[in-house]
Amino acid sequence: MIEVENLTRVFRTYKKQPGFWGGVKGLFHREFEETRAADNISFTIAEGELVGFLGPNGAGKTTTLKMLSGLIYPTGGTARVAGFDPTRRENAYRRLFALVLGQKNQLWWDLPAIESFYLLRAIYGLPPGQFKATLDELVTLLAVGQKLNVMVRELSLGERMKMELIAALLHRPRVLFLDEPTIGLDVVSQKAVRQFLRDYNRKNRTTILLTSHYMADISSLCERVIVIDHGRKIYDGALDRITGAGARQRIIKFKPRDGAFPAGWQPLHGECKVCDDGEILLHVPSEHVTAVCQQILALGAVDDITIQDVPLEDVITELFSRGVAGK
Repeated sequence: MIEVENLTRVFRTYKKQPGFWGGVKGLFHREFEETRAADNISFTIAEGELVGFLGPNGAGKTTTLKMLSGLIYPTGGTARVAGFDPTRRENAYRRLFALVLGQKNQLWWDLPAIESFYLLRAIYGLPPGQFKATLDELVTLLAVGQKLNVMVRELSLGERMKMELIAALLHRPRVLFLDEPTIGLDVVSQKAVRQFLRDYNRKNRTTILLTSHYMADISSLCERVIVIDHGRKIYDGALDRITGAGARQRIIKFKPRDGAFPAGWQPLHGECKVCDDGEILLHVPSEHVTAVCQQILALGAVDDITIQDVPLEDVITELFSRGVAGK
């Protein structure tokens, strides 16, 4: 469904020299900086896949989605979505995909959401019967029937995002690009959006490319992830391989009771960090967890002790820091 080969986007920006004379100098001789927002990115996504697209801020995720949507042109490389070249911006292609930007609003701020939906029906030329069936289905799935006639500016952030999803899906796109769809939402709203996306993908086999900084979104929705950093792809494969790397370590948390532990104490294995409240965190290889716990309990009394998995966020961060391409 999506084929990307050596996709590159270079932004060229004017570098102004400081001060008045720097501005004058820039009138006659300008210096420019080049930023490679996407640098020879290649991947393919099959129809019906729900793929996580990960990377730190400024990695090039949104730029890539905008190139696939035809909003900006690539500097190099090619992309095909359902056989279409996004750079040609054909009407047939525009009817095939939808783009949801979590920090951008596509609905009319001072009108009820239903008015924007009617406008979209006219733009896409949707038959009344199909429009009503799709709208009723989406409204039911997202449980926003009581909010359709409320002005968008008066909706909560979670309700507004649900309306944005409805607006994006009214024309039944085959491809859905989601850029931070749960950003800023409370935990309940995040869970509702994730459940909706999961059910919608399974029912309609819509191909979804999802970016998110909330690892709960990725771990609950995606079996495959693509990771980019500084515009370059550093990983493309199963999420289990990343979480598997985290499974090789465990985090032991405990708090000594009334300074019961000797000063300068170090565990038999792993790294030790003492928090401000006196709690001690240990990153320990999985095979040594039992031995380290026995050492802790033998040294003195503790108020509490827990063993946790390494958070997916930490595993991804380590992957960024290594910057090692993988597949």
